[in-house]
This record gives sequence, structure tokens and C-alpha cells, in this order.
Amino acid sequence: MASEELPVPNNAATIDNDPGIPVILFGYNSSTFTIKIRACLLLKQIPYTFIPVPSMPPRHLLTSHFSLPYRRIPILAIGREVYCDTSLIIEALEHFFPSSEGYPSLYPPTSGGEDYRGLLRSLTSWWADRALFRVMTGLIPEEVWRTSFGEDRGKLIGHPLDAEKLGKKRSENLARLDTQLSILEPVLTTNDETRKTWLLPTDSPSLADVAVYTQLHWGTQIAKGHFVADITGGQAQDTDTEGADAVWNSERYPKLWRWFKLMHRYLETLEVMEETKADGEAFERDGVLSRMKMSPALGKRSLLLPTSRKILPALEEEKVGLKEGTAVAVVPDDTGRDSPTVGTLIAMSPEEVVIKPQPIDGSDDPKRVDVRVHFPKVGFTIRPADRPKL
Repeated sequence: MASEELPVPNNAATIDNDPGIPVILFGYNSSTFTIKIRACLLLKQIPYTFIPVPSMPPRHLLTSHFSLPYRRIPILAIGREVYCDTSLIIEALEHFFPSSEGYPSLYPPTSGGEDYRGLLRSLTSWWADRALFRVMTGLIPEEVWRTSFGEDRGKLIGHPLDAEKLGKKRSENLARLDTQLSILEPVLTTNDETRKTWLLPTDSPSLADVAVYTQLHWGTQIAKGHFVADITGGQAQDTDTEGADAVWNSERYPKLWRWFKLMHRYLETLEVMEETKADGEAFERDGVLSRMKMSPALGKRSLLLPTSRKILPALEEEKVGLKEGTAVAVVPDDTGRDSPTVGTLIAMSPEEVVIKPQPIDGSDDPKRVDVRVHFPKVGFTIRPADRPKL
């Protein structure tokens, strides 16, 4: 299959000159999770600004402006509220840009009226974004791991990466991809070209379609050697090999193949709402930073995203020592644990924690924006900052 780019062109439409709160996405083009959030913003038709950041630290824009050492990408800012992790970013987009105001939902109603939202959130977070993603990363060309990117990702996961050993596992990972595709194929009920069929019984794509599509799009493209130059900062060059064609093709998985093409065409029909800035200097120069600084902070009652239940103070405050005003440290519970985000606990729900980050170097940089940083609780560890280990 020829290289296909997700339809976010360089000459994307600009955001209206609206004095309202800006939506700003920080990421890099070859990041599968940046691709995922771009697709969500496209589906929901939300105007936003895209600010490119490097594929690996240091990311001075994020540390100097937001005191945010958090390593994962993308980051989404809605005014001065900064959201980390795609699972929470998606919930924020659904909350602030609801279907009641004309924005398409990533949780469209099903034909039978069932509410799949909780199931979809779990499916994407624990299967597509983890299990399927790990399979796809196993298809990254060996030369990528020989660059600074490979060294950096070794630090991220906690041990050095052996490029030669990873290269030898390519066939094994193709077999693992074949297993995942075999599980998915029966989910689709038809390969009839005259019918629109999504992964769930909905009239439009849901988060399930976005999550699986972006993993397959990114994984099969990088397996061919595309995205290599971007992800390595030019230390390795793009190639065009057969990639995963042996298992990912229209003959072996006709229903999935048709669905994938349908999803791509659907995205191509939507109006692109992205304004792309060249770099961090443009972030400051073109007024995006000033718009962000001028945005009003969310009030206490609207700071947290809605949840089905309130927090149990006895669990969080008495047992764990987490209460408002406490200095806390937040890190992912799997990788990137060497870069905690430290700050004052502002608010917390059963699913979300909000902190005011403390300056990384102890000084107050004039470029710094007074932000609150939001993390999901699932997949993260939150502890009082004076505790020795997270």
C-alpha cells in the first residue's frame, strides 16, 4: 500500500480571530498519539493551534512555559488548563466541546441505544494504546534504535535498547500483529462496499475507530520506514519497504481493510480546523502565548471533569495523605518515572488530579504561564512529594 498521510495538511485552515479560550496541541508529526488526538479534533471539528515539539527531550517550550517535565506527548492546553495523557485529553474535549453545542461526539449513539462510553475508554486505554501499540512499536526499523531516539527511549523505559536484538524480533512481531488483526476481523459484520460499517453499531466513527485506525495507520507506515526522519530528528532517513504487507492486506483481512479505507476517506471529507505554527518561537511571536496567558482560569466548581461518583476523602486524605494544598509528585506508573511533575494539589476526583506545578529551577521565568496541569489517575501514581519513592 502506498504511503498515506493522515489528512492534516501543511496549509491547514486557521482558527477564527475569536477572543475566546485557545485550544493548543503540542506534539510531533510522527507520534502515534499526536496523530490520534489530531484525528479526534478533526472528527469533533474543533479549531486549534498545533505547536511542534521535539520527539525527545529537552522540550524547553514545555518546561519554561509550563514547568512541565512530563515526557509523554501530546499535551493539550485549553486556555490555561493543561491536559496530559490522551485518555484525559479526549474526556476534556468531549466535556468542553459537547454534542449539545454542535460538536460531533466521539461516543455517538448506537443503533440500540446502549451506552458504550466506559467500555470504549477501557478498550482504547488498555488494549489499543497499550497492547496493540506495543505490537506496532516492534515493527519500528532497526536503524531508528541506533540513533539518539533509541537511547532516549531506553532511558524512558528504564533499560538500554539493543537495536540488533530488536531487529531480529521483527518476524515475531509481525506474527503478533497477525494475531491482533485476526481477533479484530470478526468484529466487522460485512465487507459490502455499499454499507458503512464501523467497529461499533454507530452511524459515525467512535473513539474505537479512531484508536484502532491511528495505531494501524502509524504502525504500518513506520514499518515501511516512513516517519523515520521525523522521529529521529534526521539521524536516520525514510525508506519504503514492504513493511507489514505480508499480514496487513485486503486478501487476508478484507473487512478490516475496507473499514480502514472507509475511515481514511471519512477523515479526508472533513474540514481541517488546524492552524500549524512552525516552532516554539512562533508560539510566542504570533500571539498564541499571550492568548493563553489572558485566558480565564476555570472556577473551582468546573475545574474537574464530570465523573459518576464523588471522591472518598477517607481513602485519599487519611490513607494516602492526599488533600488540597499538599505538595505532590505525579508520574506514569510504567515508563517515564524519572521525570515527576511536582506541584500543589488543587483538586481531585476518582478519575483526575489537578496540580499547580512548581517552577522546575525554583525561579519564576517571565515566560511562564500560570497553568493548572491535569492528569488521569488511571496509569499514574500520585504521592505526597516528601515521600521518597513513587
